[in-house]
Amino acid sequence: MAQKTVTEIPANPLLGDLRKRKRKLRVAAYCRVSTEEEEQQNSFEVQVAYYTDKITHHEGWQLAGIFADDGISGVSTKKREQFNKMIELCRKKKIDLVLTKSISRFARNTLDCIKHVRILKSWGIPVIFEKENIDTSNMNSEMILTCLSSFAQAESESISGNVTKGIRMGYRQGRFSFRYKNFLGYRKGPDGEPEIVPEEAKIIRLIAQNYLNGDSLRTIKETLESMGIPTATGNQNWSTEAIQRILQNEKYMGDVLLQKTYTADFVEGKVKKNNGELPQYYIKDNHPAIIPRKMFYQIQEEIARRKSKKPANTKKAKTNRGRFTSKYALSERLVCGNCGCYFRRVTWSIHGRKQIVWRCINRLEFGPKSCGNSPSLEETALHTAILEAIRSLVQGQQEEMASTLQDALIHCIAGEKEEASPIVIENKIKELEIEFDRLLVLVVDENDIIDHKLKKISETILKLKRQKKRIECAAERSEVMESKVKEVMGLISAENLDLTEYSDTLVYRIIERITVFSKEEIRIRFIGGFEITQPLH
Repeated sequence: MAQKTVTEIPANPLLGDLRKRKRKLRVAAYCRVSTEEEEQQNSFEVQVAYYTDKITHHEGWQLAGIFADDGISGVSTKKREQFNKMIELCRKKKIDLVLTKSISRFARNTLDCIKHVRILKSWGIPVIFEKENIDTSNMNSEMILTCLSSFAQAESESISGNVTKGIRMGYRQGRFSFRYKNFLGYRKGPDGEPEIVPEEAKIIRLIAQNYLNGDSLRTIKETLESMGIPTATGNQNWSTEAIQRILQNEKYMGDVLLQKTYTADFVEGKVKKNNGELPQYYIKDNHPAIIPRKMFYQIQEEIARRKSKKPANTKKAKTNRGRFTSKYALSERLVCGNCGCYFRRVTWSIHGRKQIVWRCINRLEFGPKSCGNSPSLEETALHTAILEAIRSLVQGQQEEMASTLQDALIHCIAGEKEEASPIVIENKIKELEIEFDRLLVLVVDENDIIDHKLKKISETILKLKRQKKRIECAAERSEVMESKVKEVMGLISAENLDLTEYSDTLVYRIIERITVFSKEEIRIRFIGGFEITQPLH
């Protein structure tokens, strides 16, 4: 038997891919800046110019593209459009080599970095990290890359933490960045502060007024679209969610609530609503208001009222109201005096003749056993009775109503006057905080007496802050009540009120509740507490 011989054939990587021997390597570069600041913009442009020049002047390379994500975080690759586009072209074998400045430019997430390097390597596409001098085609182990990626991620976490800390410190001092992009109503003024855009402010006021007049979110949406009014992004189609956000955004009354959300996961960049996990900061009168404060509070009350409605047709809630609709004002105000259920508009056909009546929902859906004494009210007679009740106010009961409304207002704010003013409470809080700091300095070793005093002072400060907040809320409620009283008193004057025909809009604005006692009698409660018992004919 002949002796075995082993001959080593020297490696020649170029033989592994004849296509690469016959043509130049298609090289792509990836670059990124992490912010949209001007100095970073310059850096971005420099990177693009650098790689374009480097690739085009290399003898064995040809430019396959410069992929650049401008102003996007490198923590996760999910939101990097250009990065993902580059990876897709690599998958389609249209790129042979990827150049990037450093690991931190490629990805600051260790898992994402290793994942994409492995994917590209499996496709036969190396990545060159210039700063670290790493070529993945010559890399025998991922250990170095893993370590360096971890360092990059740790660096990113540190930077993010410092930035977040700086932002929150700014919040405490009332400093923040006002976001004008895709925000209707405001723009950056010459002094750097927000200024009102008159044309856009008209849209905001239209939305607010129509909502208070009883329009549903869908009705407002249809109104805006029929008028050809675009959204903040220029879209001709509005969403009810966008309208809801406008109605609830405190910025439109000149205030700002900071830290509504926070980043719960640094790596994934998941943003969560702040439900008390972190402190919030409220800045009052930060900028000019588009919606008056009193009007904004009225809107929030109306939103709360509409949200309080129970879902329709549930067995557990026989007296439900169903979803809010702006179609009929009485759907929100007409109540059965027998069972407390709301009435519904129904069209009956009697002997071929259609008749519109209002019927107790409980009686309508569950029969006489649920509500046996509830009457059916003809709509025309109901409208006439409501109109007569409003006329009676205009003709001779303004003084009585004014007195009643004034009493309601006094009752509303009586509790506030019995307590100390917010200024007195604030001064007391400052005194206690000074005393707290003084005692804190004295604590060198464990001292039960001082510890007890510190605890008592902390508890007192907390109680005083809650008391202050309660008084301020009561004051705001009184302002809203006063506004409503003035509105009603203005609307019941003969020169301002059109009493020729029934109006749903008028009912929305001045009537709070209508209780049906029988087929002959209803009781109308106006905003502010004034009531009239009105016969039905």
